[in-house]
Amino acid sequence: MSAIPEPEEFRARARQWLATAAPPRTADGEWGSGSDSVAVFENWTGQQERAHTARTQKWERARYDQGWGALNWPETYGGRDLPGYYEQLYRAEEAAFDVPHRTEIFSVTQQLVAPAIGIWGTEEQKRRWLRPMLRTDELACQLFSETEAGSDLAAVRTKAVRDGDNWVLQGHKVWTSGAPVATWGVAVCRTDPDVRKHAGITVFLVRMDAPGVTVRPIRQMTGGAGFNEVYLDGVVVPDTDRLGPVGKGWGVTLSVLAAERLDSGNLGLDNADRALRLARNRPVPLTGGEQQQAADLYVRALVQRLIGLRVTGALVAGREPGAEASVGKLYATETMRRTSDLVSELLGPRLVADTGEWGTYAWTEHLLGAPGYSIAGGTDEIQRTILAERVLGLPREPAR
Repeated sequence: MSAIPEPEEFRARARQWLATAAPPRTADGEWGSGSDSVAVFENWTGQQERAHTARTQKWERARYDQGWGALNWPETYGGRDLPGYYEQLYRAEEAAFDVPHRTEIFSVTQQLVAPAIGIWGTEEQKRRWLRPMLRTDELACQLFSETEAGSDLAAVRTKAVRDGDNWVLQGHKVWTSGAPVATWGVAVCRTDPDVRKHAGITVFLVRMDAPGVTVRPIRQMTGGAGFNEVYLDGVVVPDTDRLGPVGKGWGVTLSVLAAERLDSGNLGLDNADRALRLARNRPVPLTGGEQQQAADLYVRALVQRLIGLRVTGALVAGREPGAEASVGKLYATETMRRTSDLVSELLGPRLVADTGEWGTYAWTEHLLGAPGYSIAGGTDEIQRTILAERVLGLPREPAR
């Protein structure tokens, strides 16, 4: 294992490489110029999603091949065995360069699914999946949520029945991001209906082009179709594609969910900053109430960044963040709500009338998309339950 560089030395080398690989990011310029997009979920067509995914894959492969991807992974998988927070140091430098925006499928693949395989996979599975996923040659989506289960993921009904060396999957998943461009889907399935619900779950990696897999886009109220429902109709999955022991899938699922919450703490900060710029550039003075709302959002954004630093501090100290991740997720969704409140107050009717004026109607994308994050990555109610039971020591909810 090579020596770990000092953070400033690492950042300087990252800047040097980025300058040879990507153009610098140009500022939007004066207020009122450049893109005014504040979309929370992209409203692409299938063709646009595939094209953007291909561009992002090209960039991710380039940085992986040059030693700037998979930084905290062992050299065996193309990494540099650096502490986890070095990825955040790299991202801070990359933000100054014009590289493709990573859609959710990339964080799911590299930061959720790959680590779960690293924990639960067999040596053969690690050899087969980790390098292709970390390099984004193969992408993975989550086949978790179901309409009947709601926020109780352990209540899944999608069945997996053993048939010799194979399993046959039958069921329906919903709210899947990236399903049309994913190579694999991580499916949480019920393999034993006769035991306590958390004990009867097994996780599989399912080829998204396998016979019996059908992906149907879900039309959002923003007009786009960034989410999908996935039907599994007699899909045959070899036992070699089972992740973790039979009946121990809840532990595998929690590994993915913990990483998802850890990754959600910075949600909404760019749009909060944009809303504050909107307040500063308003042509008429703010009322007292508007000033108070803007000041509140400014403080919230600052505190949210400090929570992110606490998460980084936990990683630096060599421990997995616990309560910090749930606090960060809750705080982020509330910041997004407060951003919507301030923008609604500032724009009034201009928010709902598409007059073509820059930086007005575009905010509908934020207002209509932001509520989704109170559900994604573990609902707000689930996060509060985690904090109540594990931090405050309140009585646990009865097991069912």
